[in-house]
Amino acid sequence: MTRLLVECTHVFKHPKVNSGIQRVVRNVINRLPSNAEGVECVPVILLKGRLYRVTRLAPLDSALFSGIFTFGERLERLSHRCWQWHQRLDSHSGSRLARRLLYVGYRLLSIGAFSLPLRLIEHVNRFQLPRRCEPLSHQPGDQLVLLDSSWHSDFFLHAERLKREGMGIVAVIYDLIPLSHPQFYDTRLVEVYSEWFDWIARNADGFMAISATVRDQVREELQRRLPAAQIDKRWFDYFHLGSELDLQSVDATVEPRLERLFTTQDPTFLMVSTIEPRKNHDYLLDAFDHAWANGSKARLCIAGRIGWKCDALLTRIRNHPELNRRLFMFNDLSDTSLEHAYAHASALVFPSFVEGFGLPLVEAMQRGLPAMGSDIPVFREIGGEFMAYFDLQSPQSLADLVQTFERSGRFPAARDVSEWQWIGWREASAQLAERTARHVLEAPQVPARQHAHSP
Repeated sequence: MTRLLVECTHVFKHPKVNSGIQRVVRNVINRLPSNAEGVECVPVILLKGRLYRVTRLAPLDSALFSGIFTFGERLERLSHRCWQWHQRLDSHSGSRLARRLLYVGYRLLSIGAFSLPLRLIEHVNRFQLPRRCEPLSHQPGDQLVLLDSSWHSDFFLHAERLKREGMGIVAVIYDLIPLSHPQFYDTRLVEVYSEWFDWIARNADGFMAISATVRDQVREELQRRLPAAQIDKRWFDYFHLGSELDLQSVDATVEPRLERLFTTQDPTFLMVSTIEPRKNHDYLLDAFDHAWANGSKARLCIAGRIGWKCDALLTRIRNHPELNRRLFMFNDLSDTSLEHAYAHASALVFPSFVEGFGLPLVEAMQRGLPAMGSDIPVFREIGGEFMAYFDLQSPQSLADLVQTFERSGRFPAARDVSEWQWIGWREASAQLAERTARHVLEAPQVPARQHAHSP
């Protein structure tokens, strides 16, 4: 019997991370239907060569385990930063001896300060496994749906074995940006993603994207990599993401500094995203510098955790003459505070160079907050006539939209956002499951090369 085994390994191991993909995975898994088109849907993880059914995605309600999880996540981030520092120093080292000594020093630090503690934390966290998941036997006809950011994972050999034993593989694709725009990422991430996509191209039977735009990009990329006969054996589809902020708490309070920001009558424009080059914050600052120089009283609120390749941008923000006057930055807002920002801002601004979807646009517009975005295909797919679009080659075009809205009080889009409707996470999860199930049921079954067995 066919089952959809929806994989969420990275989020299971890192449940406190709340950036874009993690938010998608968590919401889809928590609202996964028990069956779709008559096909059973099962949330799973792959750990140490074994397959588990997830019974609880969230960590246990224990202060000790919560503290261990938090410490482990911070240690992993620090380990990544240390690796970045090593890469920078290595690129500026002149001699082979200096690079060798630098590498030895980095390895000693990595083993002593990161690898051993992280391995110990992993062993401690294993005590939670029986209370969060249970072993699952696989069977021919199962479909492994790689929903999570699996390029971070180490289960590819295991997945290949499952495929040889009759399991299908479906890849959920969020975007192809590390392939199409590698300049926005660290070299190592580009390499990891490229290797992952090579593996996906060879092994996946179907591709489920998060927008029609990305679906078409995936098909085009596969056509460059594979013979036409192999492309014909694969299927391509998409689903759309939901909009609810699921980590709000009745006990949480709004960040006081954020709350004070919205007590004035001046219009406030909100930017929500990780701070990294692809999000184009420099363009945003250029546009508002134009508007402020022309007499605008608008405020700009930047909300998002600090990412990568943004040191120069952060210096620009922290030294900006309008900082904490008309320019504000928040790097660790809770969902409760973010909900408050969406409810009280005048408009969302989103100047990304490229996106796979643009989740903040949906989050904002579903709450009645109008949005201004880059004139790129995926934003047109999502926002249609309900958004206002600006030219990425001209910061003045965004400044003009801001000041037009400020002067007239009428948002410069063809249609009012109050008429716009979108799906929630329950519908998004159902879309993923139902569309995947239809393709799987229509596809000819490939016999297993050997008998399946329990992991």
